Amino acid sequence: MQSAASLTKVAVVGAGMVGATTAYSIISKGLVQELGLIDANPDRAMGEAMDLKHCLAFTDPVDIRAGGYELCKDAQIVIVTAGAAQKEGETRLDLCAKNSRIMRSIVREVMAHNPYPILLIVSNPVDVLTRAALEESGLPPERVIGSGTVLDTARFRFLIANHCRVDVRNVHGYVIGEHGDSEVFVWSRLNIGGVAFDQYCRDFCARAACGGVREEIEQDVRNSAYQIIQMKGATYYAVSLAVARIVKSILRNQRSVLTVSTQMRGQFGLQDVCLSLPCLVGSAGVEAIIDSPLGESEEAALLRSARTLKEAFDAIEP
Repeated sequence: MQSAASLTKVAVVGAGMVGATTAYSIISKGLVQELGLIDANPDRAMGEAMDLKHCLAFTDPVDIRAGGYELCKDAQIVIVTAGAAQKEGETRLDLCAKNSRIMRSIVREVMAHNPYPILLIVSNPVDVLTRAALEESGLPPERVIGSGTVLDTARFRFLIANHCRVDVRNVHGYVIGEHGDSEVFVWSRLNIGGVAFDQYCRDFCARAACGGVREEIEQDVRNSAYQIIQMKGATYYAVSLAVARIVKSILRNQRSVLTVSTQMRGQFGLQDVCLSLPCLVGSAGVEAIIDSPLGESEEAALLRSARTLKEAFDAIEP
C-alpha cells in the first residue's frame, strides 16, 4: 500500500473554466493518482468533481475530491487558476491589484496545509502573480512557477507551421518575457528541423520570410486571447494542455525545456522580476534558466518587457 506522500497528487485552486479544463486534461493524460478541486463556490467544485468522476471508466484510476484547502496536503503541485477573469477590452495587467490580493490570500491558505509544494500559477497577470506568490510563500524561487509563455510559444509555433505548411512539432522557437502585450518573439533562434526560418522559407515552402509576415504572426499571437474572449468569453482548452505539459515534466522528472515564468537570477542583468525564458523543468521545479544569446533588438525588447512587469508589480499597493 502506498503512503499518501508517495502518491502523485495535484490540487487545483479555482474550478472555473480554466481550472476544470486543466483538471480534465491532467486526468485524461493519466498524470496523477489523486486530484483535489478547491473553489470559493463549493458547489461549483463539487459539480466539476462529479462530472470528472464520470470520466473514470475511460481513464486510469484517480481519486477525485472537492473540498477546502486541506486537499493541498501532500500534493506535489498546487495549481492556482483562481482570480478575476480577463474581460473583453481588458489587458492582463489590468487585473494586477485585485488578483494580487486574491493570490496572496490563496497562497497563505495553501502553505498552512502544505509547507513545501511546487506552486504552479496560471491566473493572470501570471508574471506579476508568480512574483506575489513567491513573496508570500517564502518558497525557493525554483518551486514557484508561472505558466508563462508556454501557451504563447505554442501559438507562435502553430502560426509558423501554418505559414510553412509543416508539422507544428517540427517548429522550434520561443516567445519570452511577459505573458502579455510586451512579449518577445525570438526570431533569431527560430528553426524548422534545424534549418533557420528564413532559409526554410526560401528553400522549402517558396514563401519569402518578409518583415510583414513576421509582424502579422506576432500580432496574431498577441491578439489570440482577446479574439477568443470576444467570440466565446474565455480561453481554456489550449492553456489547460499547456499546464498539463508542465505538470507532466515535473511529476515525471522529464527535465523538459519550457518557457515558464520564474524569478530572474541575474539573467540578462535582471533581478526581482518574474518572466519567461526557456527553463529546464523537472521534479525540483525550475532546475535551470537557459539564457542563450538573443539578437540585439530581442534583448532590448526583453529588458523593456521586464521593466513593464516591475512597474506593474511596484504599482500594487501592499
